[in-house]
Formats: sequence, C-alpha cells, structure tokens
Amino acid sequence: MTQESSDLDAVVRKRIRGLRAATGWSLDDLAGRCHLSASTLSRIETGGRRIALDQLTAIARALGTTLDQLVEQPDDDQDVIVRPRRDAAHGVSSWTLERLPGITVARVRIERPLPAGASGAAQLKAHPGREWFTVLSGTVALQLGERRVLVADGEAAEFSTMVPHAIGAHGGPAEILGIFDPEGRRTHLHHGG
Repeated sequence: MTQESSDLDAVVRKRIRGLRAATGWSLDDLAGRCHLSASTLSRIETGGRRIALDQLTAIARALGTTLDQLVEQPDDDQDVIVRPRRDAAHGVSSWTLERLPGITVARVRIERPLPAGASGAAQLKAHPGREWFTVLSGTVALQLGERRVLVADGEAAEFSTMVPHAIGAHGGPAEILGIFDPEGRRTHLHHGG
C-alpha cells in the first residue's frame, strides 16, 4: 500500500465516522442501515479492518452520500478564497461558489436594470434547462417572455429556461444566489445577467 492510498484510506475512515456522528447515529444505527455488524463498522472506522468496495458502497448509501464523495481526494492546496469576476459592460459581478457536474452555484451582484422596450427584448435568452435563484438583497426584475416579475429580498424564483428570459436590478443593486446548468452559466455568467 502506498503512502497516498494510506492517506486516502485514513480520510475515508474519518469521513465515515464524521458523517455518522453528524447524523447522531451510533455504530449500531449505521451498522443496521448498511447490513454490517457494529464491530465490523467499528474496525473499519478505526483502521482495524480493510474496507471492501461492497462495504464502502453500502456505507455511502446508508449515510446518504455517494461513493465518489466519500473517496474524493482532499485538496488541501485549494484556494478557499472566492474572488469576484467583474463584468463592467453588463453591470454584473459574480462569485462562483462551487461547480458540480452539470451545474454551477454562483453568487451574483446585479447593478443594471432591465432595459425597456425593444432593447430589453433583445436581451432575452432561451436555452434548454431550468434555473433557480434566491434574492439575497435588493429586488430583481425577472423578465419571462412578455411577463415581468419582481422577486424581492428573501424570495426565490424557478423557471424553465426555454422561456426567453433575462434578469436585472430593480430600484438599485441586487444580489442573488443562483443555480445554473452549463448553458445558463454560459448565458448569465459569461454574458451578464
């Protein structure tokens, strides 16, 4: 066994113990959920027993996580500072918080209102998928085709992105936390809100 695999093994054991403790489960509780004996689970957590793949899969499922998340390599060198990306041309700053396969979670500051009339209609975008955002501060104007909806601080919106849509600030700057699919990320985070 290499040092790297030994380090990962220790991380996986700590994650199992940490997730079990976070749920408030005893060894018996988790053992019953993953069809192992409590003594086997105890030896897995403490390093007294090698973890078989079928056991690890059952443990991950019982803990409500995936095998990938349980065994992913820790990235201690990762920069934990999230720096904003400023798009002055569109009056948008975005902080990409986390990228998951297929989706992006981003905090976005919107400074410009939606233009009225034909220039506003030109900003409407449509693409496959759904989007969701919650307003952290201010009020957001959400244009969905011909319909304009005001989404206030503390409210959330979810909609099909096949409807031509755009968002802008209403009555001053606003901040949102949004979940975007890959097409939404390209549309809203690369070309402005």
